[in-house]
Amino acid sequence: MRSLLLSRRDLDFLLYDWLDVESLTARPRFAEHSRTTFDAVLDLSEQVAAKHFAPHNRAADLDEPRFDGERVHMIPEVGEALRVYGEAGFVGAGMDESVGGMQLPQTVAQACSLWFLAANIGTAAYPFLTVAGANLLMAHGSPEQVRTFVPPMVEGRWFATMCLSEPQAGSSLADITTRAEPRDDGTYRLSGNKMWISAGDHEMGENIVHLVLAKIAGGPHGVKGISLFVVPRFLVGADGARGERNDVALAGVNHKMGYRGTVNTLLNFGEGRHTPGGEPGAVGYLVGEPHHGLTYMFHMMNEARVGVGGGATALGYSGYLHALDYARTRTQGRPLGAKDPAAPQIPIIEHPDVARMLLAQKSYAEGALALVLYCARLLDEERTAATPEEQSRAHLLLDVLTPIAKSWPSQWCLHGNDLAIQVHGGYGYTREYAVEQLYRDNRLNAIHEGTHGIQGLDLLGRKVVMNGGAGLTLLLETITETVGKARAAGGEPASYSDALATAAARVGEVTATLWKAGDPAVTLANSSIYLEAVGHVVVAWMWLEQLLATGSREDDFAEGKRAAARYFFRYELPRTGPQFALLADLDRTTLDVRPEWF
Repeated sequence: MRSLLLSRRDLDFLLYDWLDVESLTARPRFAEHSRTTFDAVLDLSEQVAAKHFAPHNRAADLDEPRFDGERVHMIPEVGEALRVYGEAGFVGAGMDESVGGMQLPQTVAQACSLWFLAANIGTAAYPFLTVAGANLLMAHGSPEQVRTFVPPMVEGRWFATMCLSEPQAGSSLADITTRAEPRDDGTYRLSGNKMWISAGDHEMGENIVHLVLAKIAGGPHGVKGISLFVVPRFLVGADGARGERNDVALAGVNHKMGYRGTVNTLLNFGEGRHTPGGEPGAVGYLVGEPHHGLTYMFHMMNEARVGVGGGATALGYSGYLHALDYARTRTQGRPLGAKDPAAPQIPIIEHPDVARMLLAQKSYAEGALALVLYCARLLDEERTAATPEEQSRAHLLLDVLTPIAKSWPSQWCLHGNDLAIQVHGGYGYTREYAVEQLYRDNRLNAIHEGTHGIQGLDLLGRKVVMNGGAGLTLLLETITETVGKARAAGGEPASYSDALATAAARVGEVTATLWKAGDPAVTLANSSIYLEAVGHVVVAWMWLEQLLATGSREDDFAEGKRAAARYFFRYELPRTGPQFALLADLDRTTLDVRPEWF
């Protein structure tokens, strides 16, 4: 029976035939691994996701976490699934053996995580945040902080959160008001409120490690005055044992349209509900240097951004598979031109418009999957490539691709979920069919970890101009390399090479035009459109790469890849023409509109 979560055949194609992850085992970090171990952990991921995550996906959506004024209650299956996940070692899949990790390539670890995100993104969010938090501490925490907090997180006994937003600040982190006051023992006492904190309070682990942005009194104004603190729910003794309750209190639970299994909270720090050491104030431990907190947090945020793109991809892929399964089995209507009303009805997959919707979903889901795994492969290159130059190249390219990897799947795989509902017809928007929940869950990803608009500002305002435009130059050079390979290959890949080359050149031209405007407000007014257009060019590149990887194969799988690539180049890439024209005109429509005109 085919999985309705993901396609293992597609994952194998991308991992082995295209990205050649098996070659990574020649590098010292991954020398203990082989294709056998990669396959085993992928098999286990699918099995655990199907057995322990997928079955309670609907139940956790219908019976979401409840706060009774004292504690959070949720269905027990969530905690049980996380226990199995932790005991199987998945939290540390890509982490060092020294902290209890499997030390897998990030490309394989990302592929494993996609099974859980597809099966139940609400439950998968808890370890998702914990992995990112542990990675941040290993990168920027002190040796003592790593020894204290990371191993129990890797074991799945402790969980983590990221506490950035506040009720009055939202994404405008320069305006946060949470304060941190130093104490003589080297700790700090924090006070303030944090909003939209996923996994902020629950009883499923022994502790919750909050990573909190706050400002130390007397520091610089704005983002330059932000510091980062570890604030555990329970204090930890020198022996690693859990101590008294810290002054972190749950003020309320938010009720979102999706991800309902993930408790989302408003947390009060230092309100005096608890008095660690006999005084109010949440005890926090400074990470790194004062006033560098946002820089450190971006380590977690960038990882989470690619991870959010992975979650959007997984939900879009699962929606596509559900729609495909429904279209194969649902009979309705007869072929155009059929004259006999008594003739049997045909599966709806045979109707051209349904085939169009399925091809669109396939092109979005499989294109996004390629992009997310490609970014993970770049992270492996950044960490383990043979030369510093190769490592630097991978880091730069990943920097440019991160806002696209976050936002493109969040926009277009959501559109795929919309089409999955349409394929189901009237059944699609009922709660009895999975595609309704998949759409609601995926709608959140365009906002999670920085909205679509923030990613557009990041791409156009920072990433393509950093280091004198080196990142954009590298991206366009890398796309051009693929174009050259496609031309040399001939056949269908060559037929798309000119379209991609033209679109890539247009990216460079329009970027230059935008930054020659002389007014940053004009340059950035339509940065979301820029993000969408460049994203489509990047995913067209991913499709040409996949097309080349199919080689001379003539099986149904390869033909399906060719059909999806054909769809993307003929139906999707042409969308960028009007977008680039609008950008090149330095259009001021959104800039000049006045609030009173609405």
